[in-house]
Amino acid sequence: MIIFINGSINSGKTTVAKELQTQIPKCAVVEIDAFHDFVPWMELNEVLPLNYKNAIDVIRNFAQAGLTVIVPYPLSKARFEELSATLKEFGPIHAFTLNPNLEETLKNRGTRVLTNEEKERIRYHYQIGINNPGYGKVINNTNQTVKQTAGEILEAINMVDTNSR
Repeated sequence: MIIFINGSINSGKTTVAKELQTQIPKCAVVEIDAFHDFVPWMELNEVLPLNYKNAIDVIRNFAQAGLTVIVPYPLSKARFEELSATLKEFGPIHAFTLNPNLEETLKNRGTRVLTNEEKERIRYHYQIGINNPGYGKVINNTNQTVKQTAGEILEAINMVDTNSR
């Protein structure tokens, strides 16, 4: 199974992915942005296509090993459809978009301090619809805890008994 967690910068994707990893057995979180750490000198517009290609290989390797793979990353509908077609052989593919309101997303949350560049990128993501992309389930997590958001995802993929709540 592959779970994509879409959303803008600072929407909670990585935090929710890490929470899900504690609740889903044999689970890997593939942070596409982490691939930039291998080539920090490379400009963003150059590294993004390379990161994407490398991520597909890593996702495929984990899925072939029988792991559930969670991918927290902002994805357009076209990019999601491309990934889904590429990875469909590995079982169900689920997609969730975290969509806190813009004002909340622009705040420094937890230990993260947003740069002006990140704030501009967040505004851009909201302008192009990353927060409401037209695929998967959109979750307004503005007033949810991380556990509540993860719980909503677990319910949607039928990994929790909703009667026990």
